Amino acid sequence: MPVYDLAIIGSGPGGYVTAIRASQWGLKTLVIEKDGFLGGTCLHVGCIPTKVLLYSAELHDTLKHADEFGIEISDFKLNWPAVLARKERIVNKHAKGIEFLFRKHKIEVMQGWGRWAAPGHVEVENAGKTTDVEASHILFATGSEARSLPGVDFDGKIIVGNRDILNLPQVPKSLIIVGAGAVGVEFASIFRSFGSEVTILEMLPRVVPLEDEEISAELEKAFRKRGIQIFTEAKVESVKKDAAGATVAFRDKTGASQTLTAEHVLMAVGRVPLTQNIGLEKTRAKVERGFLQVGPYMETAEPGVYAIGDIVAGMPQLAHAASMEGIIAVGKMAGKQVPTLERSRIPNCTYCEPQVGSIGLTEKQAREAGYAVKVGKFPFLANSKASILNHHDGFVKVVADDPTGEVLGVHIIGPLATEILAESVAALQLEATIDDMMFTVHAHPTVWEAMGDAFSSVRGLAINI
Repeated sequence: MPVYDLAIIGSGPGGYVTAIRASQWGLKTLVIEKDGFLGGTCLHVGCIPTKVLLYSAELHDTLKHADEFGIEISDFKLNWPAVLARKERIVNKHAKGIEFLFRKHKIEVMQGWGRWAAPGHVEVENAGKTTDVEASHILFATGSEARSLPGVDFDGKIIVGNRDILNLPQVPKSLIIVGAGAVGVEFASIFRSFGSEVTILEMLPRVVPLEDEEISAELEKAFRKRGIQIFTEAKVESVKKDAAGATVAFRDKTGASQTLTAEHVLMAVGRVPLTQNIGLEKTRAKVERGFLQVGPYMETAEPGVYAIGDIVAGMPQLAHAASMEGIIAVGKMAGKQVPTLERSRIPNCTYCEPQVGSIGLTEKQAREAGYAVKVGKFPFLANSKASILNHHDGFVKVVADDPTGEVLGVHIIGPLATEILAESVAALQLEATIDDMMFTVHAHPTVWEAMGDAFSSVRGLAINI
């Protein structure tokens, strides 16, 4: 008999969540992790440390405008080393939390590089020694790493990715960010709050290009108001280090050549799936451009081999997506009745200022899919709690099917957008209609109650505008 029911390669939010659920459902589980700590990119150099810095940036911005709240502050300053130290404390606390959960659920851990060796076998290499592991099921949760542009190499100091920018010894006076997806706009928001001169270069026609077009336009307006310089349809041609830091040469949307110089350049142009040297070339699993093709329960074409997270083709590279993919995969292994995961039911959250949260179809996607679209919008300017918080910008936008009232998508930009999105996630998951949501009681005064007016506005019945 195999030694383990399940061997998981990778301990990020996909791997560790899957391991815990597998244990809860009675599967003897081993987690294989190449690093000497648990939690993966998300915990150590991704989601969590970034949000620590974003919260410090939010407090910094609030203190700048303390007089708005009737509080006089004569002087305050940023202690950057203390901010970084707090980030490390939080990361370490939660890494230890995963270790505790593994002990609680009797999940075994083996450090080393794991790769598929044969059906039911994983080879683990560590410090020159190789160990053979037998498991009935093998699940890859190996994640991704930052991508760069051809000819542009990270040096970890001047030209950086999301990992190295977290440890800059001081706040840069100037920063160029290549890419305006979630990573790019979050770091733009952080360092602009701390006083950096920030420029964003985006190849596509708009920032946060995966979001609804009105969300992109609102975020660009808000960023420009904050003094962030933005070039869309910008084609970067070279990034070269020099005495001042680095110079970026690019062509703007008119085709004209331009150059910009900054102390640091952050490359935020996407992520590369980590599927090299994990033995998949020996299997029937289908790999395209580094991404694995999987079935509805995350199984590959190789029997007994599963994949979740950033390495899965066609799914968003999001921590919470990886976690649910793992739960669904292990449910299948354990013989449980579990649903499949629909991409349109996975929320997107971007934690810049203003925050962006969305789920489901954009207005354009809904129209292209053939729906008779009805849209409702409600501005935070008309929300009393937003006034109390002094965060008036942004809106909630609801996309619905007119004949049936089906909620197709919800798109939010503004205060606490990533939190109040939760109601919409539940609404889509439970297939609620506009009328269901109109008659849902929203507590007053909350930023959340803007959702109620947004749903009502689809029917032309918003109360507060």
